[in-house]
Amino acid sequence: MDVVTRTEIAEYPLISRGKVRDIYAIDDDRLLVVTTDRMSAFDVVMNEPIPHKGVVLNKITIFWMRRFEDIVPNHLLETEVASFPEPLHKYASQLEGRAVIVKRAQPLPIECIVRGHITGSGWKDYQKTGAVCGIPLPAGLLESAKLETPLFTPSTKADLGQHDENISLDKAIELAGADRAEQAQSIALALFSRGREHAESKGLIIADTKFEFGMVGDTLTLIDEVLTPDSSRFWPMDGYTPGQSQPSFDKQYLRDYLSTLDWNKEAPAPPLPDAIVEQTRAKYIEAYERLTGETLGL
Repeated sequence: MDVVTRTEIAEYPLISRGKVRDIYAIDDDRLLVVTTDRMSAFDVVMNEPIPHKGVVLNKITIFWMRRFEDIVPNHLLETEVASFPEPLHKYASQLEGRAVIVKRAQPLPIECIVRGHITGSGWKDYQKTGAVCGIPLPAGLLESAKLETPLFTPSTKADLGQHDENISLDKAIELAGADRAEQAQSIALALFSRGREHAESKGLIIADTKFEFGMVGDTLTLIDEVLTPDSSRFWPMDGYTPGQSQPSFDKQYLRDYLSTLDWNKEAPAPPLPDAIVEQTRAKYIEAYERLTGETLGL
Protein backbone atom coordinates (compact mmCIF):
# COMPACT_ATOMS: atom_id res chain seq x y z
CA MET A 1 0.00 0.00 0.00
CA ASP A 2 1.39 3.38 -1.03
CA VAL A 3 2.57 6.08 1.36
CA VAL A 4 0.62 9.16 0.25
CA THR A 5 1.50 12.72 1.18
CA ARG A 6 -0.24 14.56 -1.66
CA THR A 7 -2.75 13.63 -4.34
CA GLU A 8 -3.16 15.11 -7.81
CA ILE A 9 -6.45 13.91 -9.27
CA ALA A 10 -6.94 15.74 -12.54
CA GLU A 11 -10.46 14.52 -13.27
CA TYR A 12 -12.11 16.39 -10.38
CA PRO A 13 -11.52 19.87 -8.93
CA LEU A 14 -9.56 20.09 -5.68
CA ILE A 15 -11.59 22.17 -3.24
CA SER A 16 -9.44 21.79 -0.11
CA ARG A 17 -5.98 20.62 0.86
CA GLY A 18 -5.88 20.71 4.64
CA LYS A 19 -3.37 19.59 7.22
CA VAL A 20 -4.20 15.94 6.50
CA ARG A 21 -7.02 15.61 3.93
CA ASP A 22 -7.31 16.36 0.22
CA ILE A 23 -10.94 16.95 -0.81
CA TYR A 24 -12.26 16.89 -4.36
CA ALA A 25 -15.69 17.74 -5.76
CA ILE A 26 -17.24 14.77 -7.55
CA ASP A 27 -20.43 16.70 -8.31
CA ASP A 28 -22.86 19.04 -6.57
CA ASP A 29 -23.81 16.40 -4.01
CA ARG A 30 -20.68 14.30 -3.46
CA LEU A 31 -17.08 14.77 -2.35
CA LEU A 32 -14.01 12.56 -2.50
CA VAL A 33 -12.11 12.74 0.80
CA VAL A 34 -8.56 11.38 0.78
CA THR A 35 -6.82 11.01 4.15
CA THR A 36 -3.11 11.36 3.47
CA ASP A 37 -0.13 10.43 5.60
CA ARG A 38 0.69 14.07 6.31
CA MET A 39 1.23 14.67 10.00
CA SER A 40 0.44 17.87 11.85
CA ALA A 41 1.22 18.90 15.39
CA PHE A 42 0.51 22.26 17.02
CA ASP A 43 -1.26 23.09 13.72
CA VAL A 44 2.00 22.80 11.77
CA VAL A 45 2.43 20.14 9.08
CA MET A 46 5.56 18.07 9.61
CA ASN A 47 8.05 17.53 6.80
CA GLU A 48 7.97 13.76 7.23
CA PRO A 49 4.83 11.67 6.77
CA ILE A 50 3.76 8.92 9.15
CA PRO A 51 3.48 5.93 6.76
CA HIS A 52 -0.09 4.60 6.40
CA LYS A 53 -1.39 6.89 9.13
CA GLY A 54 -4.10 8.03 6.72
CA VAL A 55 -5.32 4.44 6.34
CA VAL A 56 -5.65 4.18 10.13
CA LEU A 57 -7.59 7.44 10.38
CA ASN A 58 -9.91 6.54 7.52
CA LYS A 59 -10.66 3.01 8.65
CA ILE A 60 -11.17 3.90 12.30
CA THR A 61 -13.57 6.70 11.29
CA ILE A 62 -15.60 4.24 9.19
CA PHE A 63 -15.62 1.81 12.14
CA TRP A 64 -17.04 4.41 14.52
CA MET A 65 -19.50 5.97 12.06
CA ARG A 66 -21.09 2.58 11.50
CA ARG A 67 -21.31 1.96 15.24
CA PHE A 68 -22.99 5.32 15.77
CA GLU A 69 -25.59 5.20 12.97
CA ASP A 70 -28.44 4.75 15.47
CA ILE A 71 -27.40 7.98 17.23
CA VAL A 72 -26.69 10.29 14.28
CA PRO A 73 -26.56 10.03 10.47
CA ASN A 74 -23.12 10.28 8.88
CA HIS A 75 -21.91 11.49 5.50
CA LEU A 76 -20.51 8.20 4.15
CA LEU A 77 -21.66 7.04 0.71
CA GLU A 78 -18.90 4.72 -0.58
CA THR A 79 -15.88 3.30 1.24
CA GLU A 80 -14.46 0.91 -1.39
CA VAL A 81 -12.50 2.20 -4.38
CA ALA A 82 -14.13 -0.41 -6.65
CA SER A 83 -17.44 1.42 -6.07
CA PHE A 84 -16.01 4.88 -6.78
CA PRO A 85 -16.65 6.66 -10.10
CA GLU A 86 -14.70 5.00 -12.91
CA PRO A 87 -12.24 7.91 -13.46
CA LEU A 88 -10.86 7.27 -9.95
CA HIS A 89 -10.01 3.62 -10.53
CA LYS A 90 -6.60 4.39 -12.03
CA TYR A 91 -5.67 6.05 -8.72
CA ALA A 92 -6.54 2.92 -6.72
CA SER A 93 -3.03 2.45 -5.31
CA GLN A 94 -3.21 5.94 -3.77
CA LEU A 95 -6.84 5.75 -2.65
CA GLU A 96 -7.20 2.19 -1.36
CA GLY A 97 -7.99 2.15 2.34
CA ARG A 98 -7.70 5.91 2.76
CA ALA A 99 -10.49 7.47 0.67
CA VAL A 100 -14.28 7.73 0.86
CA ILE A 101 -17.06 9.29 -1.17
CA VAL A 102 -19.28 11.38 1.09
CA LYS A 103 -22.34 13.59 0.96
CA ARG A 104 -21.64 17.28 0.73
CA ALA A 105 -22.49 18.99 4.00
CA GLN A 106 -22.41 22.53 5.30
CA PRO A 107 -20.08 22.26 8.31
CA LEU A 108 -21.10 23.87 11.56
CA PRO A 109 -18.76 26.77 12.39
CA ILE A 110 -17.70 25.10 15.65
CA GLU A 111 -15.71 22.04 16.69
CA CYS A 112 -17.39 19.89 19.32
CA ILE A 113 -14.84 18.87 21.95
CA VAL A 114 -15.75 16.47 24.74
CA ARG A 115 -13.44 16.01 27.73
CA GLY A 116 -13.75 12.94 29.93
CA HIS A 117 -10.47 13.49 31.78
CA ILE A 118 -8.60 16.64 32.73
CA THR A 119 -5.47 16.79 30.60
CA GLY A 120 -3.68 18.86 27.97
CA SER A 121 -4.88 22.44 27.64
CA GLY A 122 -7.75 21.65 30.02
CA TRP A 123 -5.30 20.77 32.78
CA LYS A 124 -3.34 23.97 32.18
CA ASP A 125 -6.55 25.98 32.24
CA TYR A 126 -7.66 24.30 35.49
CA GLN A 127 -4.30 25.00 37.17
CA LYS A 128 -4.64 28.70 36.39
CA THR A 129 -8.35 29.26 36.93
CA GLY A 130 -9.90 26.26 38.67
CA ALA A 131 -12.09 25.85 35.58
CA VAL A 132 -11.91 24.35 32.09
CA CYS A 133 -13.11 26.62 29.30
CA GLY A 134 -14.98 28.65 31.90
CA ILE A 135 -16.69 25.63 33.48
CA PRO A 136 -15.85 25.58 37.23
CA LEU A 137 -14.56 22.27 38.58
CA PRO A 138 -14.01 20.99 42.12
CA ALA A 139 -10.77 21.98 43.80
CA GLY A 140 -7.99 19.46 44.22
CA LEU A 141 -8.34 17.50 40.99
CA LEU A 142 -5.22 15.69 39.84
CA GLU A 143 -3.77 15.77 36.34
CA SER A 144 -5.44 13.11 34.16
CA ALA A 145 -8.29 12.67 36.67
CA LYS A 146 -11.57 11.33 35.31
CA LEU A 147 -14.28 13.97 35.36
CA GLU A 148 -17.51 13.01 37.11
CA THR A 149 -19.44 14.26 34.08
CA PRO A 150 -17.82 14.72 30.64
CA LEU A 151 -17.54 18.35 29.59
CA PHE A 152 -18.67 19.80 26.26
CA THR A 153 -16.15 22.53 25.43
CA PRO A 154 -16.61 23.84 21.87
CA SER A 155 -13.98 25.72 19.94
CA THR A 156 -13.72 27.84 16.84
CA LYS A 157 -12.45 26.40 13.56
CA ALA A 158 -9.15 28.00 12.65
CA ASP A 159 -7.74 28.37 9.16
CA LEU A 160 -4.72 26.30 8.14
CA GLY A 161 -1.72 27.33 10.22
CA GLN A 162 -3.86 29.08 12.84
CA HIS A 163 -4.96 27.80 16.24
CA ASP A 164 -8.49 26.91 17.35
CA GLU A 165 -9.81 28.92 20.28
CA ASN A 166 -11.96 27.54 23.09
CA ILE A 167 -15.32 29.26 23.35
CA SER A 168 -18.30 29.19 25.70
CA LEU A 169 -21.54 27.41 24.89
CA ASP A 170 -23.16 30.83 24.58
CA LYS A 171 -20.62 31.77 21.90
CA ALA A 172 -21.21 28.43 20.13
CA ILE A 173 -24.94 29.21 20.12
CA GLU A 174 -24.18 32.64 18.69
CA LEU A 175 -22.09 31.08 15.89
CA ALA A 176 -24.18 28.01 15.06
CA GLY A 177 -27.64 28.90 16.31
CA ALA A 178 -29.30 27.62 19.47
CA ASP A 179 -30.99 24.56 17.99
CA ARG A 180 -27.91 23.37 16.10
CA ALA A 181 -25.44 24.04 18.91
CA GLU A 182 -27.59 22.34 21.54
CA GLN A 183 -28.28 19.37 19.26
CA ALA A 184 -24.57 19.05 18.52
CA GLN A 185 -23.79 19.16 22.24
CA SER A 186 -26.32 16.43 23.05
CA ILE A 187 -25.14 14.16 20.23
CA ALA A 188 -21.43 14.73 20.93
CA LEU A 189 -21.90 13.69 24.56
CA ALA A 190 -23.88 10.61 23.49
CA LEU A 191 -21.18 9.60 20.99
CA PHE A 192 -18.47 10.08 23.59
CA SER A 193 -20.34 7.93 26.10
CA ARG A 194 -20.86 5.12 23.55
CA GLY A 195 -17.28 5.33 22.34
CA ARG A 196 -15.80 5.40 25.82
CA GLU A 197 -17.78 2.33 26.84
CA HIS A 198 -16.49 0.38 23.83
CA ALA A 199 -12.91 1.57 24.31
CA GLU A 200 -12.89 0.56 27.96
CA SER A 201 -14.02 -2.93 26.94
CA LYS A 202 -10.81 -3.03 24.86
CA GLY A 203 -8.56 -1.76 27.65
CA LEU A 204 -8.35 1.84 26.44
CA ILE A 205 -9.41 5.16 27.96
CA ILE A 206 -10.67 7.95 25.69
CA ALA A 207 -9.51 11.00 27.60
CA ASP A 208 -10.97 13.56 25.22
CA THR A 209 -11.94 13.96 21.58
CA LYS A 210 -13.25 16.29 18.89
CA PHE A 211 -16.35 15.72 16.75
CA GLU A 212 -17.45 17.67 13.70
CA PHE A 213 -20.97 18.03 12.35
CA GLY A 214 -22.49 19.49 9.22
CA MET A 215 -25.90 20.01 7.73
CA VAL A 216 -27.08 17.83 4.87
CA GLY A 217 -30.30 19.62 4.01
CA ASP A 218 -32.03 19.99 7.37
CA THR A 219 -30.29 16.99 8.94
CA LEU A 220 -27.42 17.33 11.42
CA THR A 221 -24.81 14.87 10.16
CA LEU A 222 -21.56 13.45 11.57
CA ILE A 223 -18.67 14.37 9.26
CA ASP A 224 -14.87 14.46 9.06
CA GLU A 225 -12.97 12.08 11.39
CA VAL A 226 -14.36 10.27 14.43
CA LEU A 227 -12.47 9.11 17.54
CA THR A 228 -9.14 8.77 15.74
CA PRO A 229 -5.62 9.09 17.18
CA ASP A 230 -5.46 12.51 15.49
CA SER A 231 -8.64 13.84 17.11
CA SER A 232 -8.53 12.03 20.47
CA ARG A 233 -6.32 11.01 23.34
CA PHE A 234 -6.23 7.25 23.95
CA TRP A 235 -4.62 5.93 27.13
CA PRO A 236 -4.07 2.32 28.21
CA MET A 237 -6.24 1.40 31.20
CA ASP A 238 -3.47 -0.83 32.47
CA GLY A 239 -1.24 1.41 34.57
CA TYR A 240 -3.52 4.45 34.47
CA THR A 241 -2.47 6.65 37.39
CA PRO A 242 -3.99 10.10 38.07
CA GLY A 243 -1.53 12.77 39.13
CA GLN A 244 0.70 12.56 36.06
CA SER A 245 0.61 12.52 32.29
CA GLN A 246 -0.28 9.16 30.75
CA PRO A 247 1.29 7.08 27.99
CA SER A 248 -0.82 7.38 24.86
CA PHE A 249 -1.76 5.80 21.54
CA ASP A 250 -2.16 9.02 19.60
CA LYS A 251 -0.31 12.10 18.39
CA GLN A 252 0.40 13.18 21.98
CA TYR A 253 3.56 11.06 21.76
CA LEU A 254 4.76 13.27 18.91
CA ARG A 255 3.68 16.46 20.68
CA ASP A 256 5.63 15.40 23.76
CA TYR A 257 8.76 14.84 21.66
CA LEU A 258 8.38 18.19 19.90
CA SER A 259 7.95 19.92 23.26
CA THR A 260 11.47 18.83 24.22
CA LEU A 261 12.94 20.78 21.29
CA ASP A 262 13.93 24.39 21.02
CA TRP A 263 11.07 25.08 18.60
CA ASN A 264 8.51 27.87 18.74
CA LYS A 265 5.67 25.65 17.40
CA GLU A 266 5.47 27.70 14.22
CA ALA A 267 6.37 26.70 10.67
CA PRO A 268 8.80 25.47 9.50
CA ALA A 269 8.59 22.20 11.41
CA PRO A 270 11.74 20.59 12.78
CA PRO A 271 12.92 17.32 11.18
CA LEU A 272 11.59 14.13 12.78
CA PRO A 273 14.04 11.30 13.55
CA ASP A 274 13.21 7.94 11.98
CA ALA A 275 12.62 6.43 15.42
CA ILE A 276 9.97 9.05 16.27
CA VAL A 277 8.22 8.49 12.93
CA GLU A 278 8.20 4.71 13.39
CA GLN A 279 7.03 4.82 17.01
CA THR A 280 4.23 7.25 16.13
CA ARG A 281 3.16 4.94 13.31
CA ALA A 282 3.17 1.94 15.66
CA LYS A 283 1.01 3.76 18.22
CA TYR A 284 -1.59 4.66 15.58
CA ILE A 285 -1.77 1.10 14.28
CA GLU A 286 -2.02 -0.36 17.80
CA ALA A 287 -4.87 2.02 18.67
CA TYR A 288 -6.79 0.89 15.60
CA GLU A 289 -6.18 -2.81 16.15
CA ARG A 290 -7.06 -2.67 19.84
CA LEU A 291 -10.25 -0.71 19.28
CA THR A 292 -11.55 -2.68 16.28
CA GLY A 293 -10.13 -6.14 16.89
CA GLU A 294 -8.95 -6.11 13.27
CA THR A 295 -5.39 -6.49 11.99
CA LEU A 296 -4.27 -3.97 9.38
CA GLY A 297 -1.33 -6.03 8.15
CA LEU A 298 0.72 -2.95 7.28
